[in-house]
Amino acid sequence: MRLHTTTVTSLSTLAVLALAGCTTTSSTPADEPVSSASAPTQQEGKHSLVPELLSSAALSKRLLVESELGEGYTRKPQQPRPQDDVVVSDCPALEELGGDAAVGDSLDFPRKAKASFTYTGGSDSEVAEELYSDTAAKLSRGVSRIFDAMISCPTYQILVGSTSVDMGTEQMAAPPLGDEQWSQLLTYSVGPQRSVVQQTAIRIANVLVIVSGSPGLVDAHLAQAVDKVQRTR
Repeated sequence: MRLHTTTVTSLSTLAVLALAGCTTTSSTPADEPVSSASAPTQQEGKHSLVPELLSSAALSKRLLVESELGEGYTRKPQQPRPQDDVVVSDCPALEELGGDAAVGDSLDFPRKAKASFTYTGGSDSEVAEELYSDTAAKLSRGVSRIFDAMISCPTYQILVGSTSVDMGTEQMAAPPLGDEQWSQLLTYSVGPQRSVVQQTAIRIANVLVIVSGSPGLVDAHLAQAVDKVQRTR
């Protein structure tokens, strides 16, 4: 089964495309997600300052901007969705979900907002933030389903167009933020070329925060992203 997904600037997907040298076509961008797994550790609603469902416009106001990230950050324009399908092998759980899940690109919630940034302080350093809003149960179920499948296969292969990419997934400890947390490190390799992307997801009541990109940048801005979601009105 292939899941419907409309992600645009998923850093994990772009890492695969860069290594595989795939072509893209312009299309209307929309949402994305992904991450990897951890377990819920906070009491439901303990940190919740956003109990209601938020519209995409309201979520956009809660995204971090360059001035909040600090010097050296530039917002990237949204990228076109890749043309080539992603096919996974050597991982039955991901094969069942579809190829997009293999690169952390399979969440499809209607209320969403996203921003991606490059950072001049490091080579090829990027960070992206995604926000989604739905019921707590739907957010939790959707994210856990993908993360559990990815963690079940520490290594596997994906085929992007005609290029084979070796994948690695490593579960990471997520900071005790919000009501639920997931985190993973994704490694993409094509021959000697290698790319690493960290993805960490935090659910705060009816809002899901996903920060992905260079591991150091994710660690630096995750708490900041969660704080803005909680305090913005």
